[in-house]
Amino acid sequence: MGLLIGEVVSDAAVLKPHGVAATLAGRSITFAELDAEANRVAHALTAKGIERGSLLAWWTAGTTASLPALLACARLGAVFAPLPPTAEATEMAAILDYLEPRLLVVDGPRADGAADFDVATLTVHTGRPDDLGVLAQVASAAPVRAGVAETDPHILYLTSGTTGAPKGVLVSHRATWLRSSAGGGTFGGAVRGERGVLSSFPLHHYGGWHYVIEAWLHRTAIHLVPRADAESLHAAVARHRPSAMYCIPAVWERVLAAPGDLSCLAHADTGTSRVSPGLVERIRARAPHATTTVLYGSSEAGPMAALRDWELAGHPGTVGRPISPGVITIAEDGEILFRGPTVMNGYLGLPDATGKALAGGWYHSGDLGVYDGDGYLTITGRKREIIRSGGETIAPVEVEEAIRALPGIEDVAVVGLPDERWGEIVCAVVVPSPGATAPDTAALRARLGSLPRHKHPRRVRTAASIPRTGATGQIRRAQIRDDLLAADDEAGLWPNSGS
Repeated sequence: MGLLIGEVVSDAAVLKPHGVAATLAGRSITFAELDAEANRVAHALTAKGIERGSLLAWWTAGTTASLPALLACARLGAVFAPLPPTAEATEMAAILDYLEPRLLVVDGPRADGAADFDVATLTVHTGRPDDLGVLAQVASAAPVRAGVAETDPHILYLTSGTTGAPKGVLVSHRATWLRSSAGGGTFGGAVRGERGVLSSFPLHHYGGWHYVIEAWLHRTAIHLVPRADAESLHAAVARHRPSAMYCIPAVWERVLAAPGDLSCLAHADTGTSRVSPGLVERIRARAPHATTTVLYGSSEAGPMAALRDWELAGHPGTVGRPISPGVITIAEDGEILFRGPTVMNGYLGLPDATGKALAGGWYHSGDLGVYDGDGYLTITGRKREIIRSGGETIAPVEVEEAIRALPGIEDVAVVGLPDERWGEIVCAVVVPSPGATAPDTAALRARLGSLPRHKHPRRVRTAASIPRTGATGQIRRAQIRDDLLAADDEAGLWPNSGS
C-alpha cells in the first residue's frame, strides 16, 4: 500500500470506529464517520473534475469539513492547498493566479468575494446546491482507487519568499507520514489512548496538519481550536483533558498568563522560534506531570531537530540534535543544511527557487547555526532577511511596500528584532515626508488594514534617512538592526517584549 495519507485513518476506522478522530468548536467526528465522509467527498470532487495531479484550493475559516477534504484529495492523488482565511480579496487573487487551482472551496463569509475570481468554486456550510457537504451527502461511500504513489505531492503550504511573493511548498505522502512519525516520537506514549492531542495551530499552516496526521497515526483524537487565545485553549483543555499539547512560545505565554488546570498534560511541546529556559520552567510549573520538547523545523523540511526534556537543563538555548532519519550539516558560510526523506518535493511552478533550496541534495534552510561539542545545534541568525515571528515567515519587502504606500511616509525599512515571546518581532524604521507627523506604532498598525495582522510592525522608530548601499541603493538591514539593538540596550529596553 505504501505510506499514503489517504489511508492514514483506515485502520482506526476498523479498529476504533467509534473513537473520536477530531473536535473543533463543539463538533466532533469519529474515525468511521471520517473515513466514510472522505470517500463521499472524493466522489463528489471527482464529479467536479478533481483527479490525480489536480490542485484544490481551500479558503475557509477553521472547520472540520477540511479534514475529509484533505483525505479525499489524498485518495484521488490530488493536492490539497489550505489558504489563510485572513487573506484579503486582492491578496487571494494573486495567490490564485499563482496556484491555478482546478477548484476553489470557500465558506459563506468568503463566497461573495470568491465570485470575482476566475476559478470554479464550491462552498461549505451554506446549504446551497454548490455546497460540497450537500453534494457529498448523495455521493457514494465506496472506497476510491486512484493509483496514487507515495512520492506524489498531496498538500501545498504557502510560505513567503524574500520578495513577499508566495511560494507553494509541495509535500509528498511519504514525507508527511515520516514527518508526523518523527514528531510523534517526541510525545512517546503520551498521544496514545482516548484523550488525544490539543494543537493551537490553524489549519492553513504546516503545523496544523502536522499534528492532525500525528494524532491519527496514533489512532487518537486531534483537538482543534477556532482561535489560539488563552480562553479557547483553556476551554479545550477543560473539556477534553488532552494528553499532549503544542503551542509556539507566544501562545504558551497567553496560556500561562490565564488561570486554568493543565495537570492532565503528559507532554507539552513548543518551538518554531527561540525558547527561553524561563518559559520552559513556567510550563513545567503549570503542567507538573508533563515533559517538554523544543522542536526546530520548517514547512520545507518538517521536524529537523529536537531538544528533549532530559536535555533541557544541560543545553539551554539550543534546538537539540537532528531527528532521525534526517541529517544536519553546517555549510562553510554557517548555513544549516538538512537532508532526509521528509524534505519537500519542491516549490510549485518555481524550478529556479526549488533548485536553489535543494542544491546539492540538501535543503538550504536560510538559518545560520553552530554545533557545540556534544552535537547540539544552536541557531545564531538568519542568512536571508525573512523574519520569523510566532511560527510565521514575513518578508520585510512586503511590509515595506504596504507602509510606503501610506500618505506621509517618504521611506521605510523593516527588520526583525529578537523577542522572548515571538522569536522575532517586526520593527519598522520610517522617514516621514516633509511636514508630516511621524506615526507611532498603534497609529501605523491601524492604517495597515490590507496587510495580515501578523505582518504588522510591533515597533516603530523614526529616522531622518534610511542607510543604503551606494552602488545599488539596497537597504543596509544589518546596520539598522545593530543600531536599534544598541539603542535599546543603552535605553534599558533589552530584552524586547513585543506585545
